[in-house]
Amino acid sequence: MKVPFASIPGLAVLGVAMLAQAQAAADTPDSLEERLRILERKLELAEEQAANNAREAPAIKINEKGVGIQSAQGDYEFKFRGLLQADGRWFIDDRAPRTHDGFLLRRVEPTFELTLGKALFFRIQPNFAPDNATVSDVYGELRLSPVFYVRAGKFKAPVVLENLQASAATVFNERGLPNELGPNRDYGVQFGGAVLSNTLSYAIGVFNGAPDGRDATQQPETDNRKEVAARLFAEPFKNSPGFFQGLGFGVGASHGEKQGSAAANAVKYRTPGQNTFFSYLTTVGYDGDETRVSPQAYYDRNGLGLLTEYIVAKQKVAVGSNHEKLDNTAWQVVGNYLLTSEDASYAGLTKPKRPITQGGAGAWELVARYGELDVDNDAFPLYADPTQSASKARTWATGVNWYPLGNLKIALTYSQTGFDGGAASGADREDEKLLFSRFQIAF
Repeated sequence: MKVPFASIPGLAVLGVAMLAQAQAAADTPDSLEERLRILERKLELAEEQAANNAREAPAIKINEKGVGIQSAQGDYEFKFRGLLQADGRWFIDDRAPRTHDGFLLRRVEPTFELTLGKALFFRIQPNFAPDNATVSDVYGELRLSPVFYVRAGKFKAPVVLENLQASAATVFNERGLPNELGPNRDYGVQFGGAVLSNTLSYAIGVFNGAPDGRDATQQPETDNRKEVAARLFAEPFKNSPGFFQGLGFGVGASHGEKQGSAAANAVKYRTPGQNTFFSYLTTVGYDGDETRVSPQAYYDRNGLGLLTEYIVAKQKVAVGSNHEKLDNTAWQVVGNYLLTSEDASYAGLTKPKRPITQGGAGAWELVARYGELDVDNDAFPLYADPTQSASKARTWATGVNWYPLGNLKIALTYSQTGFDGGAASGADREDEKLLFSRFQIAF
């Protein structure tokens, strides 16, 4: 029997309809329920896999404290921070030749920090400022617990309070006169930690020994002389909200034996404008022990911040058969007050409450300082030239800091330093009158 060609499409449609009817007949309620369970399980597996992937993926953090990448469990973390300080120094009514007058880059410091398995920490902080290119910090830490860590490398010795404050957090362009008598960064090993619910911190280390107010230089050691530095600092009301919560006080100290030329060790005391007002004669040498002791404190309450410290540096020096033990001292009081409701902090301000990008005026801060450095009178004239070196410096400063938005600080301050001696015929060295400006980006 022959089927007409024209009827073939009709037969195809009829076959498809018969297959669909058969499939519908096969889709019983039980089979439909089974297929639904399979689809639901596949969705659950997909969601579990997506959750696992999210937990294992590293987290990228970007905020006012820097840029970081952290592993999913938080055991490994890389952080990048940065500091730019573009300064201006303008000496007023000066007749003597000055240095560092004009615009300069005070600090250009990218900082790289790496945490490995929570217990290991590494930090490197170079400074690319043209006049002071160096590696400021480079050290590693073994952090066994908040109570105990071990640090080794190059870092700040635990003595002077303002020196231990981060460079971005200081309220003035330059640190005060006590910093001229204490050690700055040094090479060594330090143990430290915090106890009693972080209300008491301690640090003690063994170092090569840094000259007053300077970084230690990395030079081959010709003897086994080392310097021990330590600090104990208490914040007894840190965990108790109230009037005294922002109070901290303690003492830093160092002791070591030094030999060799004082001039070769760059013992020079500087003004806030970074001009030398005292230095030992080139014939002077160290003659044994040097001890520094620095009681210190700060207090922060709402917008008010206060910092005070004192330091005495006892040095044994010699010229030929003449020997002398000199006691040089320095102290300062620093105050700052935030006019725009932010809280003052030793750690500094990074974010105003009402930045200009949100229609506010930013944060405004008034700052003031007074300090003195007194050189032992027995230093003159055998160990220092009274026509070149002053026996005493007194400095006061005041100014205003503006934080228009997070991580940006614009500062304008005035500093004036007077001297006892330091000029010809027993006259006083010319006063240093200095206008500072600063444009700072820190994160």
